[in-house]
Amino acid sequence: MNKLLLAFYGDDFTGSTDALEQLTRAGLRAALFIQPPTPAQLKHFPELQAVGVAGLTRSLSAAAMAKKLRPAFKKLKALGARHVHYKVCSTFDSSPEVGSIGRAIDLGMKIFRAPFVPLLVAAPSLGRYCVFGNLFARFGIGSDGAIHRLDRHPSVSRHPITPMTESDLRLHLAKQTRKKIALFDILQVALPANEARTALRQMLTEKPDAVLFDALHPEHLAAIGGLVDTYASAKRPLFSVGSSGIEMALGAFFNLGSSRPEEALTRFPGRKKEPPCVGRCENILVASGSCSPVTEQQIVRALKHGFAEVPLDIAALASHKTSGMEVRRVTEAAAKLLQTGASVIVHTTRGGSHGRLPAKLKGRTAPVLGTALGNILRNALAQKPVRRLCLAGGDTSSYAARALGIEALEIIAPLTPGAPLCRAFAPGSPVNGCEIVFKGGQVGAENYFETVRRGKI
Repeated sequence: MNKLLLAFYGDDFTGSTDALEQLTRAGLRAALFIQPPTPAQLKHFPELQAVGVAGLTRSLSAAAMAKKLRPAFKKLKALGARHVHYKVCSTFDSSPEVGSIGRAIDLGMKIFRAPFVPLLVAAPSLGRYCVFGNLFARFGIGSDGAIHRLDRHPSVSRHPITPMTESDLRLHLAKQTRKKIALFDILQVALPANEARTALRQMLTEKPDAVLFDALHPEHLAAIGGLVDTYASAKRPLFSVGSSGIEMALGAFFNLGSSRPEEALTRFPGRKKEPPCVGRCENILVASGSCSPVTEQQIVRALKHGFAEVPLDIAALASHKTSGMEVRRVTEAAAKLLQTGASVIVHTTRGGSHGRLPAKLKGRTAPVLGTALGNILRNALAQKPVRRLCLAGGDTSSYAARALGIEALEIIAPLTPGAPLCRAFAPGSPVNGCEIVFKGGQVGAENYFETVRRGKI
């Protein structure tokens, strides 16, 4: 019997590990892969109930996205899971030209032909809330920081590549797709279960292509999970788009004892176990391609508490003539610092913005910086192994992971919401077996890198 309940494709690496964490928290056995897994790869991870693919479409053009997503969606559909999810950042940053979520919706509808596409972006535990179609986000993640409407958010509204200037997600998506999007608003989500089901059925008689679900509190997610699972089956997977709120919603729904699907709950032996304490590392190696002010503050704090830094010369990386020399320079500097026992942060910027990037990097910032960071970490580890790594930055992390030779990840333990500690499966690479965290730019408290080194909050 096929035991897969959900398969997802993440538009970047940090977001993919966030989804993986939510599935693990719900008690599902899950693994994350760089490409749709082959039968040989799946043998290394028996009894899986969910699989994910860590993609890099967040930084691609719409045309390039189509080349990646079309075959990936078809392979995920063939796995026979009830749900297939296109996982995007919980701040929904995208544009018609870069990381177009609308383009992903168009492709998914053609391949899955489900009755509608659920859109769920809210993730209350991550400080993301959707009310009457408008998305709000904390500055930072979790319980700290003020909540801002997305178009007024201090960081997201100023993203150097895909600034969010519209908080109404329907209007935002209307620039990326012509599909009809209905809103199942917060008042409908809060209805008693039978009334909510009736309201959704009535809404679907108008034949919307997609339905955006509001959510403000965690209990709303379980209700949404029950609503959307009604329309899912292994023979006809339901294609959805959204943040890790999808994984939270379905995980909460299954764990509340629902009888849909009846077999799901029997596959959660020992769910809700307390995570292991992974303990402190003497030193860790961090690579940051993030331009978020949150990450900037975290780097500044870490440097005041014993971490060492090796800044990258972005101008040198922008030129083919000097990029190799710059990677070698930084690799040697990082390896020497690691040999002294220091924790090291290699970073592309501490200025809070990539606004001063060389013109030569226009349109290829993520692949150039991400690949350079991955190569630096890989080469430094070959000289001085460390047990634990951290990659910061959603756009760059996908390329860094590929340069590191990572094929798959399994969660070891949660650390902070949205950025769990994982074990890397990377045959032939010095990162094989290492503990690694992938952190989005907005994730974590000011002492985040100290938390990673300590191994617990």
